[in-house]
Amino acid sequence: MADWYLWAWILCSTMTLVVLRGSVLKRRKGNGISATRGESVRRVLAGNGECRSADGSDADVIVVGAGVAGSALAHTLGKDGRRVHVIERDLTEPDRIVGELLQPGGYLKLIELGLEDCVEEIEAQKVFGYALFKDGKHTRLSYPLENFHSDVSGRSFHNGRFIQRMREKAASLPNVRLEQGTVTSLLEEKGTIRGVQYKTKDGRELTAFAPLTIVCDGCFSNLRRSLCNPKVNVPSCFVGLVLENCHLPYSNHGHVILADPSPILFYPISSTEVRCLVDIPGQKVPSIANGEMTNYLKTIVAHQVPPEIYDSFVAAVDKGNIRTMPNRSMPASPYPTPGALLMGDAFNMRHPLTGGGMTVALSDIVVLRDLLRPLRDLNDGPNLCKYLESFYTLRKPVASTINTLAGALYKVFSASPDQARKEMRQACFDYLSLGGVFSTGPISLLSGLNPRP
Repeated sequence: MADWYLWAWILCSTMTLVVLRGSVLKRRKGNGISATRGESVRRVLAGNGECRSADGSDADVIVVGAGVAGSALAHTLGKDGRRVHVIERDLTEPDRIVGELLQPGGYLKLIELGLEDCVEEIEAQKVFGYALFKDGKHTRLSYPLENFHSDVSGRSFHNGRFIQRMREKAASLPNVRLEQGTVTSLLEEKGTIRGVQYKTKDGRELTAFAPLTIVCDGCFSNLRRSLCNPKVNVPSCFVGLVLENCHLPYSNHGHVILADPSPILFYPISSTEVRCLVDIPGQKVPSIANGEMTNYLKTIVAHQVPPEIYDSFVAAVDKGNIRTMPNRSMPASPYPTPGALLMGDAFNMRHPLTGGGMTVALSDIVVLRDLLRPLRDLNDGPNLCKYLESFYTLRKPVASTINTLAGALYKVFSASPDQARKEMRQACFDYLSLGGVFSTGPISLLSGLNPRP
């Protein structure tokens, strides 16, 4: 019966997500919006009411942020003939410890967007499924890829290399302008977002205008408060290490260790490197500076990793390049706003245990692209806003499935003194270990291969 508790848990999580999604219907005058008044903002209105920048650099869409979501969106809209102005705070290669695993469902979206070559020439590794470890036992959970082209699989890589490839691809289009600058506020006129105010790399304060501004400035977004009701939760933190010349027990698989107090992840990010992410519940982690973290990793974590990679793990700890990052989750609770839209982690986050963030973002971009394609004129802000409300419904099959599983599985996979939770954790491991339909069903949901369960 314990396995039924798992599905009851997931069902409850789904219902909770729906309630959270529907709870925000109030409009606001939020932070991060500047009113445009008279000559205080440099803009010109064309005879047909279109917004244009005073320097003549017209755009159909402004994209704030050039991470995975922003870069993919810029390329996608640019390929459809839109004039896109991308403003990114820092165009140097990012160095992050998350955003390194793209599920097969996300890779399919990458193909659909014409961006699959962005995983080439960055030493990306194919991923064919997961290996699950608990109390000395282990099982392999393969992605159900039998009905797909042989190239379809998950991909794991250095996040920064992937983003730079995406940026290069977007900037290669003549109608996409990629600029380094920090957006400080959205510009509003009569309830409609008309553009942005930003500071350039050399410190100049400028404004840019477009009929549609799409905010993709990531998990630390300073603009989201004006476009949604952000309820950010930080259930845990990741401690990141890189293991060198390490051979995982199952090649080309992500490894999930059901450790105490919470899961440990291993997956390849190049031909010679394996990423390790140690989850620590709560918002406080041992200090790296005074050696507490090294002691924690050696005494609490090391003996729980598979013996085949123990030496590599300890060597990585001794090397000392230890990184931490809080894990955030945030339900999508947008304020429909004429002239503006949120995308990516600025809009919606889930626990990164299941590696679903990029898959959700790329799926959202496909949905938005298909909605915008029939529209030649984006200047009617209120009507465009009403039209784009369907985006929030159309994204749900993929987003809600991955979001719900991420939260539910993190709870189930984490250790607990509660007996019922212990039984649920064991039941989940035993159920998935049965293989066949018992594992392919959940894995197809997790991987984005079954977007309409």
